[in-house]
Amino acid sequence: MDLSVLAHVDIILGFAILILTIFSKFEVPPVLGFLVTGMLIGPHGLGIMDSGQNMELNAELGVVFLLFTIGVDLSLKELWNMKKAVLAGGALQILFTTALALACCTELGFSSATSAFIGLLISLSSTAIVLKVLQDRNEVDTPHGKTSLAILIFQDLAIVPLILITPVLAGSSVNFEGALPEIFFKGSLIILAFILSAKFVVPSILYHVGKTGSKQLFFVSVVFICLTAAVFTYSIGLSLALGAFLAGIIISGSQYSQQAIGNIMPLKDMFMSFFFVSVGMLLDLNYLLDHLSLIILATIALIIVKLIAAVSVTLLLGCPLRTTILTGLALSQVGEFSFVLSRLGLEYSLLTQEVYQAFLAVSILTMGVTPFLISSSYRPADFIVKKVSETASGMKLINGIYSEPLYNEEIAEPQMKDHLIIVGFGFSGKTISKAAKAAGIPYLIVEINPETVQQEKAKGEKIQYGDATFGAVLENAGIKNARVIVIGISDAVTTRKIVETAKELNPSVCTIVKVHDLQEMKRLNALGADEIIPEQYETSVEIFVRLLEKYLVPKDKIEKMVNDLRANGYRRLRKLVVDQGIDNGFSIKDELPGVDIQVLKVGKGSNFDGKTLSELDFRKKYGVTVISVRRRSNIFHTPAGDFLLKANDACILLGKNKDLYNIRKFFDSVHS
Repeated sequence: MDLSVLAHVDIILGFAILILTIFSKFEVPPVLGFLVTGMLIGPHGLGIMDSGQNMELNAELGVVFLLFTIGVDLSLKELWNMKKAVLAGGALQILFTTALALACCTELGFSSATSAFIGLLISLSSTAIVLKVLQDRNEVDTPHGKTSLAILIFQDLAIVPLILITPVLAGSSVNFEGALPEIFFKGSLIILAFILSAKFVVPSILYHVGKTGSKQLFFVSVVFICLTAAVFTYSIGLSLALGAFLAGIIISGSQYSQQAIGNIMPLKDMFMSFFFVSVGMLLDLNYLLDHLSLIILATIALIIVKLIAAVSVTLLLGCPLRTTILTGLALSQVGEFSFVLSRLGLEYSLLTQEVYQAFLAVSILTMGVTPFLISSSYRPADFIVKKVSETASGMKLINGIYSEPLYNEEIAEPQMKDHLIIVGFGFSGKTISKAAKAAGIPYLIVEINPETVQQEKAKGEKIQYGDATFGAVLENAGIKNARVIVIGISDAVTTRKIVETAKELNPSVCTIVKVHDLQEMKRLNALGADEIIPEQYETSVEIFVRLLEKYLVPKDKIEKMVNDLRANGYRRLRKLVVDQGIDNGFSIKDELPGVDIQVLKVGKGSNFDGKTLSELDFRKKYGVTVISVRRRSNIFHTPAGDFLLKANDACILLGKNKDLYNIRKFFDSVHS
């Protein structure tokens, strides 16, 4: 038996465990850990391994499974809802970045084809790193988080056409007379196979496999479908990755998508780790050290180019200035798909070996600094926004950057007084506005998503576009005459800024704030927030209430405990029970052994259908007591003896377990 393959895998995993463990201490993304692993054990590092045929195969499988999971995870409906940000934002971001890179690289002496290809390479950003950092900071649902996600989705999808056009860019298909019929034939063949598979083949296979109940068989079937599609597209001259992506889309529209992605994820993670290790092996550390100053300058230049492109795009989308800066910095690295594309560029001679080495070095550096760049981007963004706000002349200079006139909407009514300002029109904002409307409280919503503003304006909602961190926007919303401002957004830094600005403009305004992290409460208290509602806290309190209700704890005791919890915090929970002598409530199992509560439904034509409670005499004949009866949405508590039971009435019974079991048969329907 040849142990070389097994030994190679063992070496990779051993070094990866060591390096990823060290990197996790500094919160460095795993992707970078795998790249460093490859650099360390590769031919240009310690020389333990070389990027041989087995490594190439594992790397290729990693790309195949990655494209497959993207296809499976792609919700066409969700994509349609984000169509403007995804399609317009993503396409413009790639176009702007490529155009800037093309101009720079052409000036440096590269050919037009190579310059354009380099532009396409650096236009892609790292979905894995950006989303990981945003998730850790709980900022995926923030404006800059959503905008970044939309552009990243387009970039992930764009890799398929970019792979297809790379040979064309290299000049491989210049004979269009012969190429067009072939392209048309291949395209038609793929579309036909795609339609037939999506409609008949794949659902039928997965249905019959699912009927067996075998998880192993389902797993094997999903891998088979993925690889079959990849081999099919490769056999007609296209990439393996394209077939895997199409196979994923076929499964995504079926009811088996979640099970499929759950099965394939471990394989994807394993082979993708090999892919990143193989990329790291290709980086020549001597080249990096010999050209370190040049590489650092190129890294800074790349970040600036991507920042300019992303900021320009997000401004065109109508995003506020702060969101554009944060989004630009979040997307300023090179992504994992760029490595896939770069290997293809090397194969088609669009990149020389030296340019390829420079690209690898710059890409790895940009990925390495991304977590630190995102974490440190908030203070500069706030500083720039503040300076723009201070130097703006009225609202005219910065219209379209953060304020109302994007849609020529009317200014907030100057006579509005003693009103409520709602910042953010997500789930919390919608709920609050409905409550305010029902209570007759005058309110105004401030929202920074221009599409939401347009849609809600059309429905007659009192909403205006603007970034509430700007004093001018809050003044436009009537902050000086407002009684309450409710801030229901997920961005902790922005929330702090809004509280600070609101209190500066109107110290007497009551600020009610929603926060995700309990640690954020101290900062908001210091800024003067009046009411702080932590999401985690309220969720736990609600679970606590439901738990006590299930154990039949008296309602007054529950209210007392909950009020104490909200007043004193979680640390008081144990003291409430132990130190204050509050009992644990009434437990049927502890206080009345053998007694329980059960709900039984009166069956049609049963012994109890159409009879009064006095006729049935439950207590004497059956040993149980009817506590309540639910009829549709109505509940009758402690019903009198003349209460007439009807079919489908739900009776809540109290009694011994044995008696409750024996009475079941009398509730059942009588079948002829």
